[in-house]
Amino acid sequence: MTDDQRDEATPAGLDEVRARIRAAEEEAGREPGSVTLVAVSKTFEAPDIRPVLQAGQRVFGENRVQEAMGKWPELREEFPDIELQLIGPLQTNKAKEAVTLFDVISSVDREKLAGSLAKEIEKQGRAPRLRVQVNIGEEPQKAGIPPAETEEFVRRCREEHGLEIEGLMCIPPFDEAPAPFFALLAKLADRLDLPVRSMGMSGDFEIAVAHGATEVRVGSAIFGGRPPLKSD
Repeated sequence: MTDDQRDEATPAGLDEVRARIRAAEEEAGREPGSVTLVAVSKTFEAPDIRPVLQAGQRVFGENRVQEAMGKWPELREEFPDIELQLIGPLQTNKAKEAVTLFDVISSVDREKLAGSLAKEIEKQGRAPRLRVQVNIGEEPQKAGIPPAETEEFVRRCREEHGLEIEGLMCIPPFDEAPAPFFALLAKLADRLDLPVRSMGMSGDFEIAVAHGATEVRVGSAIFGGRPPLKSD
């Protein structure tokens, strides 16, 4: 795909995803605009992202701190109202950079990380909004807090580390129907009185909207196929 073709194709993909979200909201009897679209821009460079920004999208998700540091400071000079979310795993030794760069960290998933984030937030005087990642399918290869331990972990984040947790995030098992997992995350969030439920991706975001998602994370349906991943 040439640069001109990508500039034309990307906003079209964005428009289609927005329309599908609106239709899913209506189908679920939800208020229009109640679901935030997070455009997942991992592995894409600034020239790929800029057309989406120019089309009005302002919330973006990245998986890796180092990659995001290489492209978003420059883009933020052009588009200062961006909200940047870290949706991938966070190493404790990258907590400083994550607190500096991101507006939202959605992958709080262990005690040591909670402590590192608390120290950096106090040190920098900057507090990204935080979500706990739930290993909703209890898959051994995935990060996240098991559902049965989520309530206690959120309590410790709040009471022992002084963190303000605003929501939960999950990725359901790839080879199972996602609806029961989305319903479980929504139930956990309700029990904890957490307003944000980040769930649903390109292949299942409409199902997530039907089960109470307040954010959906969509990449390939907006940007198309991903370029090869670069190492840090």
